[in-house]
Amino acid sequence: MAQGEKKGFIARMLEGKERDEEYARSTLPTNRWALFWDIFKGRFSKLVIVNLLMLLFFIPAIIVAVLMFAYNSSQIAMAPFSQWLLTNYPGFPSLVGLSEQLSLSTKLVFIPIFLVAALIAGIGVSGGMYVIRNMVWTEGIFVANDFWRGIKINIGVVLLSTLFYVVMLGLMLIAINYSDLIIATGAGNEVLFTISKVVAYIAIAIFTIMYLWMLAMGGSYKLKFHQLLKNAFLMTFGLVFQNVFFVILMAIPVILVLLGSFFQIIGIIIMILFGISLMLLIWLDYTQWAFDKFIESRREGGKVNRGIYSKTDKKGGSQSKAVQQYQQNLEEAASIRSDLSSRPIKPITDDLKVYELPESFSRDDLKKLRESKNAILEDTQQYAEEHKNDEKYVTYNAQFEKAEEERKAKEEQEAKGKGKGKNKGKKPTGEDQ
Repeated sequence: MAQGEKKGFIARMLEGKERDEEYARSTLPTNRWALFWDIFKGRFSKLVIVNLLMLLFFIPAIIVAVLMFAYNSSQIAMAPFSQWLLTNYPGFPSLVGLSEQLSLSTKLVFIPIFLVAALIAGIGVSGGMYVIRNMVWTEGIFVANDFWRGIKINIGVVLLSTLFYVVMLGLMLIAINYSDLIIATGAGNEVLFTISKVVAYIAIAIFTIMYLWMLAMGGSYKLKFHQLLKNAFLMTFGLVFQNVFFVILMAIPVILVLLGSFFQIIGIIIMILFGISLMLLIWLDYTQWAFDKFIESRREGGKVNRGIYSKTDKKGGSQSKAVQQYQQNLEEAASIRSDLSSRPIKPITDDLKVYELPESFSRDDLKKLRESKNAILEDTQQYAEEHKNDEKYVTYNAQFEKAEEERKAKEEQEAKGKGKGKNKGKKPTGEDQ
């Protein structure tokens, strides 16, 4: 298609975008949103495989959570909550606060068990987030190999972070349940314990975001646990609105499960196929943006904008680092004289052939073989001599000869300058005087 020609709507729909010299570059992701969609569409099968691998490690945690919910529900269902029978005859004593007490005792029993199951799930997370982090960095991956490699690399930091989070989460849930018990029985100030419940819910939100930041930073940087905890706290409060937005965005599959009915079925299917991978992809893509802005751009030698490319225009605007490196490699290759390009090489023809020795050969056969090789060599030399003054070889060699002359002249000038410096520093001898 001629340059500058405009296609109509139907033509664009049928033919797509014109594949000009900028087409390939224009399809590259130029921001974190584009990178997310590029990974989600282009590596969807790998996201599914990673999700299934992580899901294997989540099975114990899922079982414990279901058992805890079922046990708590059955205990409350079997408890006799009817306080009066018929009109004035008390069938049972007052059971105020029994539901809250049963819920509290259930949590005290199952939270330690859930802690162990969560640590097992953390093993899967350590491998999955390594694979997805490499996707965000647009590095080549082998899902199975990189998954187990990620477990070896990240298991320490992930297990410590998970232990911290589950302990804090368990304490907050127990505090909330205890406040419900006190409020139900009227054993304390209702206003104060209501405030304590609100504070506990806020603390759960803070610890959840901190845990996510600890995973992201632990997967990208080598930090001690106290440094990880401090940096996660700073990033949690330094990017409050962004954190809330992306936590809600990544929690959509979980929200669908909690909505129930038809949405619950959709949420469960998503979680089984790619839900965990999707949540990690959203969070790691977002945190990489934060690392570029607040860490990589401020330290010497920092790697900024991994996986994304700067926008370019057809007039030759700013180019990505990858394109600049590619052009630099081409320039370096062009600066070295190629033996194949500097001299004529005769094309392969059928006129001359190497004599093939029979299965049983004699001295005459060896002589014929040597003569055929010499004939090919002489013919090649003759062809090179006849075409050595062709314009393309003369032009190609001239640029290197000129560069060589300039280099020698520069070396001579430097040598003369050093010689003058040495002579200038010498003291005159008696003969010179």
